[in-house]
Amino acid sequence: QVQLVESGGGLAQAGDSLRLSCAASGRTFDMNWFLNWFRQAPGKEREFVAGIRSTDENTSYAGAVKGRFTVFRDDAKNTAYLQMHNLKVDDTAVYYCGASRTSMWVPDYWGQGTQVTVSS
Repeated sequence: QVQLVESGGGLAQAGDSLRLSCAASGRTFDMNWFLNWFRQAPGKEREFVAGIRSTDENTSYAGAVKGRFTVFRDDAKNTAYLQMHNLKVDDTAVYYCGASRTSMWVPDYWGQGTQVTVSS
């Protein structure tokens, strides 16, 4: 079992920056696991945002955030981060952290989510 706790969401204006954190815990969790970020806007399906695995420095980004968001992690703290720059109103969503032993895009575990609201 892996537990994920997100933090760092909040209100921002367009053009602002925010950093989300995802703290992972669990007896089996280690740097070989993928940690990723998804988001779900009202009335829309949950979508992949970014993901990372430390073992091979593998990262992936959705096209809508590439160049504006950066995913990184601190394995000493079992924590992944999503640094978001140049926020847009369309980035408004609940952001979820996910973890998987085998997939960048299909988490086995989810966090509870953190709200990000961007105003114009």
